[in-house]
Amino acid sequence: MFDIDGTLVSLDLVERFFCCDLDTCLGACCIEGDSGAPLTEQEYQLLKEILPEVWNDLLPQAQQQIQEHGVAFVDVEGELVTQLVGGANCVFTTYERGGMCLCAIEKAYREGRVKWRKPMSCYLYPVRIKKYPGYEAVNFDRWKICKCAEVLGRREKIRLYQFLREPLIERYGQQWYDQLVANCELYIKEYLNE
Repeated sequence: MFDIDGTLVSLDLVERFFCCDLDTCLGACCIEGDSGAPLTEQEYQLLKEILPEVWNDLLPQAQQQIQEHGVAFVDVEGELVTQLVGGANCVFTTYERGGMCLCAIEKAYREGRVKWRKPMSCYLYPVRIKKYPGYEAVNFDRWKICKCAEVLGRREKIRLYQFLREPLIERYGQQWYDQLVANCELYIKEYLNE
C-alpha cells in the first residue's frame, strides 16, 4: 500500500489495468448488486435539490419508488445509499437505445442542467473508500461484471490510477494525485520491471 497524507492506497491501483467498456457491460454497475450507491449526507441533500432537473429522465418505476420512499435509504450495513427499483436498479438509472444504462445525474450534468456530476462513490468506481479512525483506505472493488473493463484497460495499457485521474483529483486534490503518480511510477519501475 501507499500512504499518501494519511490515505492508504491499495497497490491494485497501480497493478491493475482498467478502462470502462460500456459497449460490452452496458453500465451493469448501475443495475447489479445488493445495495444502492453509497452517499454522504451532503450528496443526499444534493440529490434532493437536483431531483426536479432529472425527474423526466427517470423510469416510471423509479419515480414511484422516490415518491414513496425518497431518494435514499440506510442499507443493512448502516450506509446511506441511493434507492433501488426492484432491488437492483439505482433509481437514477436511465437507458439509451440498445439497452445501455446511464446515470440520469451525469446525463443532466453533461447537458448543463446540473453542476454536480454524480455521487463520488459512482465517480470513483471501481474504487471504494472506507473511512477508519485517523485514515481512509482506497481499495479496488473487483467485481466480475467489470472483467471486460480490466481486459480493455490491459489492451489499452491504462492502469486503474490513470483511469480514475479526474475523480481522484476531485476527491483528494492535484497535489495528492501527483504524489500517487510518483509512487506508482516508482513502483512500476522497481517492482514491475517496466
